[in-house]
Amino acid sequence: MKKISYLVLSLSLFTLSIASAQTKKATTAQPKAFPAEVARPKLVIGLVVDQMRWDYLYRYYNRYTNGGFKRLVNEGFSVENTFIPYTPTYTACGHTCIYTGSVPAIHGIIGNDWYDSETKKNMYCTEDTSVVTVGSTPSPEGQMSPKNMLTSTITDELRLATNFRGKVIGISLKDRGSILPAGHAANAAYWYQGTTGNWITSSYYMKEVPTWIADYNKLKLANKFYAKNWETLYPINTYVNSTADEKVYEGKTSTFPHMLKQNIDKNFDAIRSTPYGNTITLDLAKLAILSEDLGQDNITDFLAVSCSATDYVGHGYGPNSIEAEDTYLRLDKDLEEFLNYLDKKVGKGNYTIFLTADHGAAHVPGFMAENKIPAGVVSDRDIVFKLNAFLNEKFKVNNVVLKSMNNQIIFDHDKTDNGTVSFDVIKAASIEFLKRMDGFANVVDISRIAQATIPEIQKKMITNGYNARRSGDLYYILNPNWFNGGSTGTTHGSWNPYDAHIPLVFMGWGIKQGASNKTHYMTDISATLAALLHIQMPNGCVGEPITEITNK
Repeated sequence: MKKISYLVLSLSLFTLSIASAQTKKATTAQPKAFPAEVARPKLVIGLVVDQMRWDYLYRYYNRYTNGGFKRLVNEGFSVENTFIPYTPTYTACGHTCIYTGSVPAIHGIIGNDWYDSETKKNMYCTEDTSVVTVGSTPSPEGQMSPKNMLTSTITDELRLATNFRGKVIGISLKDRGSILPAGHAANAAYWYQGTTGNWITSSYYMKEVPTWIADYNKLKLANKFYAKNWETLYPINTYVNSTADEKVYEGKTSTFPHMLKQNIDKNFDAIRSTPYGNTITLDLAKLAILSEDLGQDNITDFLAVSCSATDYVGHGYGPNSIEAEDTYLRLDKDLEEFLNYLDKKVGKGNYTIFLTADHGAAHVPGFMAENKIPAGVVSDRDIVFKLNAFLNEKFKVNNVVLKSMNNQIIFDHDKTDNGTVSFDVIKAASIEFLKRMDGFANVVDISRIAQATIPEIQKKMITNGYNARRSGDLYYILNPNWFNGGSTGTTHGSWNPYDAHIPLVFMGWGIKQGASNKTHYMTDISATLAALLHIQMPNGCVGEPITEITNK
């Protein structure tokens, strides 16, 4: 019996061995078949909604049309747990991170502005005095370019991959929302000049704006919307997701209707703080598609659009205002029109679009206090004044603190290196002093962040946001829903989820329907696009492709 068992076992193993060899041979003999040509969409559209908290996708969901945000979520793939991996969370950093797949430590855009220790001046993120305004009268508003961004973008990589045949255009009310996404090698970037109502660019891109931009500027469309004033889209008593119309902690006159007619031909900048700012932005985007023949051949083009009015409205009125709700309901309708235009002009299934945000926003502290939830504000000016007074009294060093900005303390190194007292002693004393101030949770020496006794998520985000050439000396962490600002309106910039949790939805060519609650990061967006397009990642990219979204 034992010999028979051994024989059966031997035959079984022999059979399995043959089967395994045949399977291996078949696998070897039939390599994966690749298409004869690399398939890509005709057009990629990146849509950044400035200051869009993740929960806005669902807070107003029941009031959205079927063709705007709902269409993206239902037809596309929603990456529900997407986070910003650095701090502070500001507009310039966010747009740069989305399109570079990198972090401020690498791409260099550490804030909307920062202190340049070499020139001893503030530096604006897209400032470039070597270029001039194009499309309007000479103005500092046009002296802008991407030169301060140290890495390439996914839009740059598309230009390289297509040997510069694929077009790239950036459009936003904000220069930083247009220039940084469009990248270094863009065909054009256009932004809004509030003093004239013109869409402008700089000599970095071209010598003169194309005819379609010049003709569009002549229309002065802001006046058309000013004439309508700003009334709620629906009866005001239906805005049940918002607080009462008039609140003392809203930074601007907050009673509907908002009268805008007085701005006609006088204040073109005022349109930024109304939902109409998004309307004219998407209107120009459609005109760019038409005039530049974007998505009309087999060479992939890229249109980077940022809707900034949501940020201006959010800062002025806060996340719980009727103004914010109405702005998103109107943006939803504008988005529906934009998607319908893409279907008609480029063809449904021929384009890939993604929607995300550069950051979120905190609740207005006054609103939080009204509902017995902790919140508060601090002041950069107050921080500098009190810290300098303390250090002067303790060490007899006069005005050694230069600035408090971007949640960072910047010291005058000419004064800290004078030998009277060591810089390490000054920093240590400053940390202990600041930690006793109202609203401060912790303060760390950024150059020694590895030794800091803070949660790992904070340590990682501060490290990712630290650039040795551009960042400050100390980083302060505030209590949840505390921020640097005033008693009205709101802002953003912290590590907390209300600022760092952003929407991310892909739809169109190459994208399957669905959703995922797996944690992903803003840095993964460019890596995903690179994989989808079969092109190189940006040269500072630290993200990973989101493999769940593809239907391949």
